[in-house]
Amino acid sequence: MSRFNRFVLGLSVMLVSAAALADVAGSQDLEVLPRFAGSKIVSFNQAADQERIYPQGTIRRISGTLRYEQEVATRGQFTAVTYELPRTHTADEAFAYARAALQSQDAELLYWCVGRECGSSSLWANAVFNNATLMGSDNQQTYALMRLAAPRQDSLVALYSITRGNKRAYLHAELLTANAALGEVLPTPATLQRQLKSTGELRLVEQVEPSTAWVELMARSLKLDSTLRVIISGAQAEAWREALVAQRIRASRLELGEPDVKGVQLTVLR
Repeated sequence: MSRFNRFVLGLSVMLVSAAALADVAGSQDLEVLPRFAGSKIVSFNQAADQERIYPQGTIRRISGTLRYEQEVATRGQFTAVTYELPRTHTADEAFAYARAALQSQDAELLYWCVGRECGSSSLWANAVFNNATLMGSDNQQTYALMRLAAPRQDSLVALYSITRGNKRAYLHAELLTANAALGEVLPTPATLQRQLKSTGELRLVEQVEPSTAWVELMARSLKLDSTLRVIISGAQAEAWREALVAQRIRASRLELGEPDVKGVQLTVLR
């Protein structure tokens, strides 16, 4: 092979590699979510006014209608981004990175499911996100719905990761800024339980005093695992402890921590 032909071949390989790494034209990252290293945008969608329904429960189709325990329905400014992940990393790694990045900004987890407990991947791909690329194995999916912290408390971020049968992994992220105030939206008890067990702590920045709704929710979450013991920190930690004891959570499961914590924080006692 001549030197010129080798040059042309090398240049062609470089151009193909660059094209393979290129994002979809006109796409951009969500401003609240840093990109996972080595990933590329394969789908991008924006709308000035879009209606969305985000599930807070296992998704099923019954008699032709989608069913789930709870939902958050709203409309507003909408952006959706789908990333194809590098072969050197898993969908779980990208999902964990995205969730941690949002929680570092004090975003609140409203729902979090993993694997088959989420329901059918084909329903998530086609009925929820309208993106067939996201269809894969039911046990290789993860979904979370998160609410941004003030002053963007009326914005939601949905995260969905999936590994397809061809081993390609994807992370899908949607940001919806609602036209109207969302009001109070409570997480599910299982979501609080999963966060406690997965990360070792649960921090509620906006929940200083133990409101009735939050105390009942927290008690239901702690009752999902009667062996779990936690440390309650924050200025109102003792009030939270008393309220949870009143909800029949054993006092021996609740210890008091440091008072100088913003909001209230539960930390798993190892």
